Amino acid sequence: MPSNEENPSPGLLAPLKNPIFRSIFVASQLSSLGWLMQTVALGWLMATVASSDVLVALVQASSTLPAFFLAVFVGAIADNYSRRVVMIVGRSLMMAASAMLTILMAFGIHDPWMILAFSFLDGCGIALSDPAWRASIGDILERRHLPAAITLLNVGFNTVRSVGPALGGIIVAAFGPLVTFALTTLGFVAPLTALWRNKWKVQSSSLPREALMTAIYDGLRFTAISSEIKSTIVRGTLFGFASTSTLALLPLIARDILKGGPVGYGIMMGGFGAGALLAGLMNPRLRQTLTQEWLVVLACLACAACEVALALTSSLAIATVCLALGGAGWVTAWSGLGVNVQLASPRWIVGRTISIYSAFTYGGIAAGSWFWGAIVQNYSLPSAMAWSAVATAGVAVLGFKLPISNRSESELEPSGAFCAPAIALDLKPRSGPILVSTEYLIGEDDVDEFLAIMQKRRYAQSRVGARQWTLTRDVQQPSRWVQAYRTPTWTDFHRLHHRLTEADKHLDRALLKLTAATSPPRTNILVERPAGAARKSYFPMAYLSHK
Repeated sequence: MPSNEENPSPGLLAPLKNPIFRSIFVASQLSSLGWLMQTVALGWLMATVASSDVLVALVQASSTLPAFFLAVFVGAIADNYSRRVVMIVGRSLMMAASAMLTILMAFGIHDPWMILAFSFLDGCGIALSDPAWRASIGDILERRHLPAAITLLNVGFNTVRSVGPALGGIIVAAFGPLVTFALTTLGFVAPLTALWRNKWKVQSSSLPREALMTAIYDGLRFTAISSEIKSTIVRGTLFGFASTSTLALLPLIARDILKGGPVGYGIMMGGFGAGALLAGLMNPRLRQTLTQEWLVVLACLACAACEVALALTSSLAIATVCLALGGAGWVTAWSGLGVNVQLASPRWIVGRTISIYSAFTYGGIAAGSWFWGAIVQNYSLPSAMAWSAVATAGVAVLGFKLPISNRSESELEPSGAFCAPAIALDLKPRSGPILVSTEYLIGEDDVDEFLAIMQKRRYAQSRVGARQWTLTRDVQQPSRWVQAYRTPTWTDFHRLHHRLTEADKHLDRALLKLTAATSPPRTNILVERPAGAARKSYFPMAYLSHK
């Protein structure tokens, strides 16, 4: 099979050589340990106090739904404000939710809806901090370390699964949920301390901060244009929906099929984490021998096999071994999908693309948690696991239609070179909308090549902010073509050109070469003005510029 990387990937532990990444990563694992202990306590508490199997499955859904509803907004915030500060706020919210849950449990209040409410609030903190943290990896580390770092994040979290759930089960069995919630609250001190003590350099922009709604629109537009990111989102969403049955229904499997308690549940979660650790250690080598698409396919098949086995076995040992296979597939799939989103996104928008990807995948996990819980309630637990295995295998088959790319490094970073045009009007940063049109004289023999270049140019300019992009041909002078687009403001015009890559600017040179035999392109830059507006209106009069 073809290799996924042209050059050998850095080892899994290579990112830990960076002291800032190492400090935040280790602290995050400590808080994840507490959070997973709390997840066991919440899941088992719900299984003992709730009368509905759906409520048990909704424990996981309640912690993932905030990522679906808030991720687009926090992604725009992460790209326009200090990602470090955003992470601090998110972690503080998680700590506050855990502390309030501890206090209420101390007073003997453990209503099922209260459990879901604080699980939801905890999810809000995750939705705020996680995209900012993942977007910061490219600021802290060199880009060639991104695959190893993202895999390490997934491996780290899933490795903690091998300790946290088992430890949580022991603590719940010995001391009760209250002690578990208290330890979780203390665990959030570590990442807050690491974030407070560590700062890293972030490439600054000379342009003003984007308006929130404009930033959200640009993020959605970039994502909709990028076929790589769209394929990753679809596959990730469906994978989350199909494969989440393993984690969402595991408390019921431990209680109803294996007839075990919280300790057995923790052991099975430990097997899941052990498989994730083994897969993570093997991931750099696998990336050198298999394409990313094949890694995702094999990961889906491994999860499907785990789900089938859980539906058929009544042995704790067999279930734990099968969960190790499922954990290996789980971390391999999410690592590959996460790497693909990062490498397909330039730094100026990576927070938004990660957030949009997270919104859909967490939404898929939340919907899957509810759906498989409903299947259990209306049919049976083995039926739910069997059908989820079929759905997970279907995600692997979907690769024929929506394959995951083999991009090894990003070619989307801005070139950073832009010479602003001289203007005769006193334009303000918010002046606009701006209309840019460029005229070309193209010979009949060059039309096909011209259209091919323009197709790439439309993609390139629309991706970085051009709106209402059009290409028209003069019906009276067929050799005359006009390409036009708009930006909301004068600042957005500058921002668009600052975001163009070196490959995008090669298209300009190709067009110049194509038109050299006739006449060079002529660019007009105008600012719109409402008809009948006063001369001193907020919008300056239209002006013309030639290039």
